Amino acid sequence: MSNLTLALAILGGLVLAAVIGYDALRSRRNAPRQPDAADGDPADAQRVPSDDGYEPVMHVDPRQVPTNDRHEPLFDPDLPAPGTLPVPTGERRGGLDPLIDVIAPISLDGLASGDAAIAAMPPTRRAGSKPVAIEGLNEHSRQWEPPVPGQRYGAFQVGVQLANRTGALNEIEYSEFVVKAQAFADALNGAPEFPEMLDEVARARELDQFASAHDAQLGFVLRALHAAWSPGYVQQNAARLGFVAGIIPGRMVLPTSELGLPPILGLAFDTQAALADDPAQSAIRELSLSLDVPQVDRGEQPFTRMREIAATLAREMDGVVTDSDGQLLRDETMDAIGADLEQLYDTLDARDLAAGSPLARRLFS
Repeated sequence: MSNLTLALAILGGLVLAAVIGYDALRSRRNAPRQPDAADGDPADAQRVPSDDGYEPVMHVDPRQVPTNDRHEPLFDPDLPAPGTLPVPTGERRGGLDPLIDVIAPISLDGLASGDAAIAAMPPTRRAGSKPVAIEGLNEHSRQWEPPVPGQRYGAFQVGVQLANRTGALNEIEYSEFVVKAQAFADALNGAPEFPEMLDEVARARELDQFASAHDAQLGFVLRALHAAWSPGYVQQNAARLGFVAGIIPGRMVLPTSELGLPPILGLAFDTQAALADDPAQSAIRELSLSLDVPQVDRGEQPFTRMREIAATLAREMDGVVTDSDGQLLRDETMDAIGADLEQLYDTLDARDLAAGSPLARRLFS
């Protein structure tokens, strides 16, 4: 073999080695970032149940977004009868209110037992898309409450919600409510008194108009600048900031300190990546951070925390914070959003629908 042939062979080998090395380096750089092994698996360490069920986005009217997820924070008409569930701690989540409910009082000739009232309840406590609730006036406590076995009640009231994120109560839903309330009253030999349908439907439309104009669901998008992220990498960084796994794959939430309340913030990434056979090889290039404003108490400072968390994740994960259209969210834009939210909070407070209150959580659900 001549010197020239040998030199060319050596040169070819060096070029081939350089190409292989470059491809390996590029593959390593482009591979999804993995979580630190020292921290363990954040998905396992933080997997706890969550009551969350909504994916808010910026500048979108939730009434125009179809969704199968519902959140009825104060009473769920499809739950088992009262008395078969554990008694919740903290604030009693329930209670009809004339501000957002149509209420039909039911008078009785005498006392009725909680067992009889539970047996008389309709199988599904919903009129169309609106929750229906039944409360009794406890003989001893003189407080309105969902019927409880072993208790006795001197009167009842049945209510249907005037509006929620599906829209205002309409005539058909009102008629369904009347049928269910009348059947309940008949079973207890009670006499119901129903408000005028046209008046209540008009009141429902007014409330719905107010709610539509003062609903706010905000969303930031965190986009990877260079290398993509693996699900474990996202979960690990989010867990360091207090997020825990939600009930939906690819979903995490920042919980409140009080059990049973909606989460302060939501964090979501591609569900398919979370469900992949080998999640470590799934490449995530963006995730969303969301805030459902009416659902979270103003005192939690949710928007301030949202900004801080977005900035921290962007810094730690080598990403940028944008809106849903990919536009960078700069400090002045964030400040303007924050100022608008303060005005919104004040308006809700003035209407006795403070963000995070039981009534607001019901209305904006």
